[in-house]
Amino acid sequence: MSRLPVVAAPMAGGPSTPALVAAVAAAGGYGYLAAGYLTAERLAAQIAELRERSTAPFGVNLFLPGPPEERDVRRYARRIAPEAAALEVELGDPHPWDDPDVGTRLDEKIRVLRDDPPDTISLTFALPDPDRLAALRATGARLTATVTSPEEAAAAERLGLDGLVVQGTDAGGHRGIHDVGIEPSDVDTLDLLVEVRRRTGLPVIAAGGVHDAAGVRRALDAGATAVQLGTAFLRTDAAGTSATHRDALADPDVSGTLVTRAFTGRPARALTNRFAVEHGPLAPAAYPELHHLTRPIRAAAAAAGDTSRLHLWAGVHFRRADDGPAAEVVRRLTP
Repeated sequence: MSRLPVVAAPMAGGPSTPALVAAVAAAGGYGYLAAGYLTAERLAAQIAELRERSTAPFGVNLFLPGPPEERDVRRYARRIAPEAAALEVELGDPHPWDDPDVGTRLDEKIRVLRDDPPDTISLTFALPDPDRLAALRATGARLTATVTSPEEAAAAERLGLDGLVVQGTDAGGHRGIHDVGIEPSDVDTLDLLVEVRRRTGLPVIAAGGVHDAAGVRRALDAGATAVQLGTAFLRTDAAGTSATHRDALADPDVSGTLVTRAFTGRPARALTNRFAVEHGPLAPAAYPELHHLTRPIRAAAAAAGDTSRLHLWAGVHFRRADDGPAAEVVRRLTP
């Protein structure tokens, strides 16, 4: 896959950029473009830009959200309406007609990948149905899935996928659980990695809780082929992370992280802030409905520098996220 066992995770919503993927590849690592939330046209443009920047292999990550949910979304909307009013925005439509990750719009992105295939396509939040699996296979790319349990790993192997990204509890951002309604486990990455390797014969990439070369080495010794990291790259020069998010990662007053559904309806690890603490316990398990509902709040908060209302995705070792070139991060992580 790459010369070094360091993978820059796909981080949807801005942080993952063609420049970041190219910089990681130039340093000997491997990177992913994040197709989640992108239209087919924007995905095609990012792939074209990346090919201009680099000839190295790369991956593309797709979100596969489950069926629509109506679990108390309206009640939650009433609860957070004052947050939107405080920022002078309206709440978003929980069911927008142009969601780029569902239906025919998702199929359009798969056709982009068929016409200009990456080296790897990784899948997050669910496994594909037979028709989409056939379309993904037709790209010729290697297919992998994010899994958070041995059961999800076994299901991916039965489907005939080529590899797994094993995500432990310490990982930042969305947990990749396949059933949005269940609570994610608190198993750390190395323990989960060992159990998944016991249950399946697929190659695995470890994701979550690694922040230094020693951690990479432990994962490799436990049987991983590589280690995937996201938080480590959030503050690097080439990342598209917002200034508000960057500053929060370096803020000594931030108390830590927590797993919350407050922003998107899916469990996700973020820096602890008021919105997550106050609303997370009552947020319904409804993704992508809550993602769309809270999107105007999050966009306005980012623009205003308001960290109290922003989804500040981060893993538990966020204090080790350095600014500067992505190549330096790759070198620091190389065992």
